[in-house]
Amino acid sequence: MILEKGTPAPEFELNSTPDQKLKLTDFRGKRLILAFYPADWSPVCSDQMALYNATLKYFHKYNAEILGISVDSKWCHLAFSQSRKLHFPLLADFEPKGEISSKYGIYNESEGESHRALFVIDEKGIIQWSYLSPDGINPGADGILDALEEMSVLKTKI
Repeated sequence: MILEKGTPAPEFELNSTPDQKLKLTDFRGKRLILAFYPADWSPVCSDQMALYNATLKYFHKYNAEILGISVDSKWCHLAFSQSRKLHFPLLADFEPKGEISSKYGIYNESEGESHRALFVIDEKGIIQWSYLSPDGINPGADGILDALEEMSVLKTKI
């Protein structure tokens, strides 16, 4: 079961490059979007990551960063990211394979990859929105932007 709103986001520490790791706590004080996807190089995943690359300035307006996560290796991510000219990190949930995807409730055991899922996490590390998309469909950015907007409205009311 996909983790839902109000759940503390499980900690992770994953390779973002062959020699650098990122962890959830690196983003405390910022909003964080986790975009889990099945595999680098697939057409839908390529389109999805390209869309988020083009949408970065809107995410940043909401003090949000985005991370792409799949079970592909750090080397595969490096080649994919360079090929697509991505300006956000891709994290390798590679070894143990799918460990973080499993913690978020979206690992596809039968395929050995992550389901396509989105999480918006607040500044304190609490999930504020999650969405499990059909694997073959690009979920777009509207749900992410709506969640970030709702978080901003709530923050101004407090």
